[in-house]
Amino acid sequence: MKTRTTRAVRSACAGLLGLTAVTACGTSGGAPPAAKPATFEGRGPITYVAGKDTTGTVQAVLDRWNKAHPDEKVTFVQLPTDPDAQRQQMIQNAEIKSDAFTVLSLDAVWTSEFAAHRWVDRLPADRFPLGRMLDPIVETATYRGGLYAVPATSDGGMLYYRTDLLRRAGIAEPPTTWAEMKADCAKVKKLPEAHGMSCYAGQFQKYEGLTVNVAEAVNSAGGTVTDARGRPHLDTPQAKAGLDFLVDAVRDGTAPKEAITYQEEDARQAFQAGKLIFERQWPYMYPLAAKKDGSSKVAGKFGVAPLPGLHGPGASSLGGHNLALTASAENKATALDFIEFFTNEENQRFSLKYAPAAPTYASLYQDPALVKTYPYLPTLKRSILHAVPRPRVFRYGDLTAAVQRAAYAALTGEKSSAQALKDLQRALRHPMAE
Repeated sequence: MKTRTTRAVRSACAGLLGLTAVTACGTSGGAPPAAKPATFEGRGPITYVAGKDTTGTVQAVLDRWNKAHPDEKVTFVQLPTDPDAQRQQMIQNAEIKSDAFTVLSLDAVWTSEFAAHRWVDRLPADRFPLGRMLDPIVETATYRGGLYAVPATSDGGMLYYRTDLLRRAGIAEPPTTWAEMKADCAKVKKLPEAHGMSCYAGQFQKYEGLTVNVAEAVNSAGGTVTDARGRPHLDTPQAKAGLDFLVDAVRDGTAPKEAITYQEEDARQAFQAGKLIFERQWPYMYPLAAKKDGSSKVAGKFGVAPLPGLHGPGASSLGGHNLALTASAENKATALDFIEFFTNEENQRFSLKYAPAAPTYASLYQDPALVKTYPYLPTLKRSILHAVPRPRVFRYGDLTAAVQRAAYAALTGEKSSAQALKDLQRALRHPMAE
């Protein structure tokens, strides 16, 4: 844990220095002092707060808890599917110190922000088997050497591609670079069965998914959104190459025109309808696209690979959700037990049967039975181990809003890539100026 927590301290304070150097770090440059572990007392009913569960998996896990704990039942509070709306509702609850929300399912990148504001409690690390989880995932749950959440799921972007069409075009392996992907598309689109198809899409709507896609593109071109000290580095050739990849894809027809309206589900439906040759997507799409009930036109005709980059395999943004305990909540003894239950290996294995969430335990990626059922697991593990977290900053909302504005302006032609990045560099240095 020493190396892991040391990195977490650097990363968290870096965000503070990059976005709120005066108000957050103080004149000495240090981040706010970490909170002491809370006193976990009180038993009784609690709430679990997360985005809408479209699979039914969460309620199935809650039912298991509620059956065994009739006097400490958990009520599921479902928030909108949009992550920005989820974050806002959680912050509003925290700011008024309400006890309506007990256990929060935080996007992994929000942990530092919620911990720094002391909206969530510091947790006792010895209660959880962190050593059995993948290191990059555990790091997202820490802040200044303390554990403020427990990883429940992870996530990594992968390149979905049409194996049948590549094979018919004489292409033996999926592309590892953007140039290879475009060249492969050109070959595939000469096939009669590929008539009317588009090459590639991701999630380009003006929301959190765009921040993810932009960060991936920048990192996959050898750049970085913020450096180790939290300073923005978006006025670089590498950052421009990354944003240019997305902008050029929309402008030259590599991506369909409607791609600038795509969130996860829009892109998934386009791929499953046979409209895309390649798509950047999370693992949740795999079993949906593989269904042979008529809902997917690509069942048995697709595979997954690491995301491509400028000169070789790219880097995914590290996704996932961590469970945190609201500082103003009641019945914290029950809540701590519930977090331990919800995040244990048995429940992650159970959940994997119903939804393809990326597990946090290393052993589940090596289980032969699971790999047979979910062939994407080895690729997903590589994606997670080589993923780059979105900037873990004190005021993440300001950062992601600035990235979305700048990138969307470039995608829609309102600004050039160079101007958008110049404006973004300035916005992240002076986030309150806009």
